[in-house]
Parts: sequence; structure tokens; C-alpha cells
Amino acid sequence: MEREDLLELLSPDGLRLLDSLPPYKSVDDVVRTVGALRRQGHPPGLVAAVLTQSRLRAKAAAKFGPFASSMLFTDAGLEQATRLSVAARHAARYSGAGLTRVADLGCGIGGDAMAMAALELEITAVEADEVTAAIASYNLASFPNARVLNARAEDVEPSAHDALYLDPARRTSGHSGTRRLVDPSDWSPGLDFAFGLGERMPVGVKLAPGIDHALLPAHAETQWVSVDGAVVEVGVWTGALARDGIRRAALVLRGDRGAELTAPADADDEPAGDLGEFLYEPDGAVIRSRLIGELARSLSARTLRHDIAYLTADSLTPTPFATAFRVLEELPYKESELRAALAKRGIGTLEIKKRGADVDPAALRARLRLSGERAATLVLTRIAARHTALLVERC
Repeated sequence: MEREDLLELLSPDGLRLLDSLPPYKSVDDVVRTVGALRRQGHPPGLVAAVLTQSRLRAKAAAKFGPFASSMLFTDAGLEQATRLSVAARHAARYSGAGLTRVADLGCGIGGDAMAMAALELEITAVEADEVTAAIASYNLASFPNARVLNARAEDVEPSAHDALYLDPARRTSGHSGTRRLVDPSDWSPGLDFAFGLGERMPVGVKLAPGIDHALLPAHAETQWVSVDGAVVEVGVWTGALARDGIRRAALVLRGDRGAELTAPADADDEPAGDLGEFLYEPDGAVIRSRLIGELARSLSARTLRHDIAYLTADSLTPTPFATAFRVLEELPYKESELRAALAKRGIGTLEIKKRGADVDPAALRARLRLSGERAATLVLTRIAARHTALLVERC
């Protein structure tokens, strides 16, 4: 979005036009709407801006729920924005630690700042990009305890605040069509800058969940978060924001429920053992946080193989930290024999899961030429040195 288009969008006429649009449904609807708005005499730039916002509001509903319909976005800002359910937990950390003056350095469209302001914290939201800062100002306008600065994170004086929150931009500059930056030194602000602040005061840093563990500060609490099965972020917390005795945590959110697995350090894995009656697939947050061993001990389970994140046990223990399967039988791994075995069992619909197997599930499913009335789940993995195909059912 260009500055001129944003100015048109933020005008009273532009906002009224945006709010008058029907909910975004498809590209075909957009084509019809473009024609109708142009015939009404609206300028092309404004038409493009309001339709872009309509599309982004529809997409943002997954992160912001009903609040998305009254917010503004950029493509890049929405992609990096924190889900509302997670942002609320971020805000609760600051509130619970008694930290009331918080600077959100690199606030993007203002999602985390909104959650903090809702808990009546005094928020200074800082954003270097002019257009994104203007959008954050719009999203935070209803909070008298929040202000937005169009400035670089590095130019803000930390001592004016009780605590800081940083969500470094991990993509090239721009509002759409950006690409991911791999080197942490290229992020804005850089990782060294963010962690350096964490040595001086309470700081929270949101990062991508695939961050190299070697880059994480030893003194901080690091929490991986998954939402409905997808790992969405890792939060690094220092000072009063870090909980005593916790350096690794996996927070699993499903719907409106949450559960957390914690440890003082990376957990030692359990030894590998024989296949039991039950198979567990740990949540991605547990895997990323290296707490598989902690989970295994809570389930009286063992690993199938030291380098594969499947657990197995002889009895079932319900857990929010893994998906449990009952092992029905072990089928031949060789493709021709596997095809015959599935056909014999009348399996026409097959979910294929795999770890430690160099297989494209979609391509394999096509080659198996499935037919039949039954549905099943197949796990392709390795036990010790051998490949195996396990027919399982969800518990």
C-alpha cells in the first residue's frame, strides 16, 4: 500500500466505503465489486485500497476473530501479527509481573499492543515503517493508554519504560511480496540488539519457532507455542518476565483451552525400545522445545528410535501434549505388498503420517490405487534400523 492510497483509505469517505462492503468471499466477488465501485465514480487507488482491506479483514478473522472487521492491515503485517489468544497471554505476563509501562518496539499493525492496552498497561508502540505505523495508530485509536511512534526501535530510550516487547521483522521491507530473511543480523531490529536489551531489563522477544537453540540466551525462559496443532512462535522472556526455574516450555492451545509442559533445561530423551500397543505423536511445540523426554516420562513411554519424534507405550495415558494412536498391526513396508494389504482390508481412504521415511504421502497414496469402504491411518517410520508401516487408529 502506498502512502497516497492509505491517506485516501483513512479519510471519512474511504472508511465509510470500506465498512459498506459486503464480506469478502471470492475473487469473482471482487471483480464485480470493482466494476460497481468504479461506476459509482470512486478513484482506482481508493477502490484497490478498500478491496485489499476487505480481503485482509476476512483473512485476519483466523487471528483476531470479530475484532478483524474493525481493524486495518498490510499483507506483511498480518502475516507476522500475533494471534489474539497468544497476544493476550503475552500481555498477562507483563501485567502479572507488575510492569505497567511497556514499549512495543517494532509493533507492526499493533496486535500485541492492543492486547496490552486492553489490560490497562501504558503502551508506547514503535514502528519504523510510516504506512504500518499509521495503520497501528488506527488500530490503537480506541485506547487512550496507547500511543504510536514512527521511529526505529534502536532510537527509543529503554529507561523510559518498565519493560520492552520486540517482534523483529524477519522479512524484507515492504507491505506485500516480501521474502523471509534467514540471517538474524538482517532482522529489524537485529537479534543481538534485542537480546542485549534483555540483559538490562525485562524483555519479551517473539521469534519464529524454528530458531536455532544455539542462538537462545541461557539466562532466559524460552516458550514455544502451538495453536490448534500448528507451532506459531517462540517467546524469549527475561528478567521479571521469566518464571523461576523454567528455561524451556511448550504451550499447547486448542480452542479456548491451554496446557503447558515446562522444564529447567532441554530434557534428556528416553532410550529407544520395542513397539508397544500405543503410539504417540508429540505436539510440535514439545518437539521444538526439546521436551520429548519430559513427555515420555510422564507417559511411561519410550522412543521408537533416538532421532525420530514418535513415542510408544504399553498403556494409554491421555495427554494434551501428543496425539495418541492404538497400533492395530504392522503392515509390509514394500510398496507392492502394502498395496495388497490395504486392498485386502478394504481401505479406500488413507491418512498417511511419516517420520524417518523418505516418502511423499500424496504421491504414495496415488500409487497405492486405494478402493474400498474403510478409512484408516498409516504411519511410515523406522524402528531401530528397519522401516515399518503401522496401521493405527486415533484414540
